[in-house]
Amino acid sequence: MEYFFDPEIKMMMGELPERTLELDFSDPAACRSTLEIFASAMEVDFSGVQVTNEFVKSELDGHKVPVRIYTPKRLKEKSGGLIHVHGGGFVIGSLNSEQATCINLCKELEIVVISVGYRLAPEHPYPSGLNDCYAALSWASDSADNLLIDRERLGIYGLSAGGGLCAALALLSRDRNGPPICFQYLGIPELDDRLNTPSMQKYTDTPIWNQQLSKLSWKYYLGNDFAPGGDDVPIYAAPARADNLKGLPRTYISTMEFDPLRDEGILYALKLMQEGIQTELHSFPGTFHGSHFFAEAKINQRAHEETIRVLKNGLAL
Repeated sequence: MEYFFDPEIKMMMGELPERTLELDFSDPAACRSTLEIFASAMEVDFSGVQVTNEFVKSELDGHKVPVRIYTPKRLKEKSGGLIHVHGGGFVIGSLNSEQATCINLCKELEIVVISVGYRLAPEHPYPSGLNDCYAALSWASDSADNLLIDRERLGIYGLSAGGGLCAALALLSRDRNGPPICFQYLGIPELDDRLNTPSMQKYTDTPIWNQQLSKLSWKYYLGNDFAPGGDDVPIYAAPARADNLKGLPRTYISTMEFDPLRDEGILYALKLMQEGIQTELHSFPGTFHGSHFFAEAKINQRAHEETIRVLKNGLAL
């Protein structure tokens, strides 16, 4: 079908080689390799940022989770902290794939950013990735003094599947009486395995993300224990299924007009608002899932400015 993309974005899309904006989840290993090549080719400015790598042991299954810590070199006293959970449909992505984002957040907000190298499906289905994120959150809270983080200003941030994992992480930490989370940033989040919203049914051939990729994503993530759309899928796998959202942190949710995931993000924001959770929702017109990569487009510059503003507010910077 025809999509009325933002004119600047549409022009930039036309300058790309054919099939650049397509993902192929039929071979996860090959898709990961392609993403790593793309990530390694990106120029990243590390100036002013100290980068360290650690392994965090999960108390749930003993797995050692790789985390990467970005700290402003001039940071002398405690500031806010942000757990960064990368996107990739639960299947692709790594500590390298969104490194530029982590560095920019570290610099612009002058905070400590902790990126989580969680395990990926289908080799490691739910709850492996979520357990890794919880281990990183717990470690960051326990190590707040050494990390120069004010544990009362520790937030979580994720795009796409990362946003879905963050939503699940907030539910999990609430129900386990885990570390307090002051703010959750859920960018274009993947939240609902049932795939029955109007946007999911309608957008079957959109760039980067579409209905078929969503089906594969949930099939891989839920593994052999749960069937996508089944009655027994846990809320910690698919947060859209949660009925009780009380006690969750303040929230920002972004969605894109021509994104199959659009409606589940909007509906989750509405449920949060109805529960009395302070929630900001912004659905950007003329955009699609991943169109933020065209950073020079005015609408994406506006979205970035908003991201910095809401994170400053959410982390009380």
